[in-house]
Amino acid sequence: MEESLAESTEALRARVQRRTLRVVVAGQVLGGAGLAAGVTVGALLAQQLLGSEGLAGVPTALFTLGSAGAAYGIGRLSQRHGRRIGLGLGFGLGGLGAVGVVVAAATGWVPLLLVSLLVYGAGTATNLQARYAGTDLAPATARGRAISVALVATTLGAVAGPNLVEPLGRLAVGLGLPALAGPFLLAAVAYSAAGLVLVTLLSPDPLLLARELEESTSAAAAAPTPTVPTPAARTPAALTRDDADPAPSRSAPSRAGSGAWVGATIMVVTQMAMVAVMTMTPVHMRAHHHDLGDIGLVIGLHIAAMYLPSLLTGALVDRVGRVPMAVAAGLVLLAAGLTAALAPGDSMPLLVLALVLLGLGWNLGLISGTALVVDATTPAARPRVQGSVDVLVALSGAGGGVLSGLVVGASSYAVLGLGAGLLSLALVPVLALTARRV
Repeated sequence: MEESLAESTEALRARVQRRTLRVVVAGQVLGGAGLAAGVTVGALLAQQLLGSEGLAGVPTALFTLGSAGAAYGIGRLSQRHGRRIGLGLGFGLGGLGAVGVVVAAATGWVPLLLVSLLVYGAGTATNLQARYAGTDLAPATARGRAISVALVATTLGAVAGPNLVEPLGRLAVGLGLPALAGPFLLAAVAYSAAGLVLVTLLSPDPLLLARELEESTSAAAAAPTPTVPTPAARTPAALTRDDADPAPSRSAPSRAGSGAWVGATIMVVTQMAMVAVMTMTPVHMRAHHHDLGDIGLVIGLHIAAMYLPSLLTGALVDRVGRVPMAVAAGLVLLAAGLTAALAPGDSMPLLVLALVLLGLGWNLGLISGTALVVDATTPAARPRVQGSVDVLVALSGAGGGVLSGLVVGASSYAVLGLGAGLLSLALVPVLALTARRV
């Protein structure tokens, strides 16, 4: 009977996991389209309204700061009410922020722009938090692949967004709005639709079900078993001592293992390096007379490299290991920084190569770091820990966004690329020192 119960539990887990991944994929396709607006034209819009290249990193800083606050809130809300409510509300706020950016661009009202970018950041946080929903019911040996499914789904919307910059700009002009407001019109619709999909379709909630299954498994393990005849050589006391595993107490404190903080370090470093270079690339390209079509192509390929390799990366993270893939992230990001630093400003092929490497390095770091965080947490504590980790990731992105504008304003884009590459290289000795503990 116990075997039958275990089989039915695993069948339920597998069935709901498949449904969860389908719903997450649908939400991520829409969420990716919303994410692309701020990445592609946020810095250009700030430069236009604020009138300073040195302040071009402000939008990235603001929506990543907003992302930090939202990550904390979504984590706490998910802890209490499950993924469906937390993710749905997060995407809804992102859509509201995008509407505010459009209004600010139309009116030139800078305070509204700044506040709206903060709120828009909720969509960015939700887009990343959704990757955890795919892991709640996944077995430990398939978590990397589950994370990758959520991320690769983002590719469709996130790559389409930058390549629609010019037609969206024409649409915005036709509506009497500035051309740079066009991508935020798409973001408003896409984020709102993503929230609606998750709220209506993500049922049963994967996190709440994972907790129920964990509790039922623990209760079954703790229940007394009927007495059965045993060989004389093994007394009942010996049988109990050898074969019974004490069930974990639900009231026992649930803390994250050291692997969670190693994973957080990986994601923080890769996020800071990636955001810093990505933020100033459109400004750097515009200064070298590239048009919006060129900028959209480079950023679109960058975002494709951030998400499209995820299925392969997830499989490698599960097969090769979390730490080796994190080391690979540091080395790839170093190559990206060096390529960006050495590329002539008018060389599209080298700029594309630099941004593709930048996206790939981020992908390797995010999936390996996320897998370490999931491995080190239980369903009871997971959303709270994950929210806290994503706060750190978002804050590091905000720091990278602010510093990128200041560095380029005081020196050059080449110095920024070199600095980001060297920062990423620091992951290698850090991981060498901590590898034995994870």
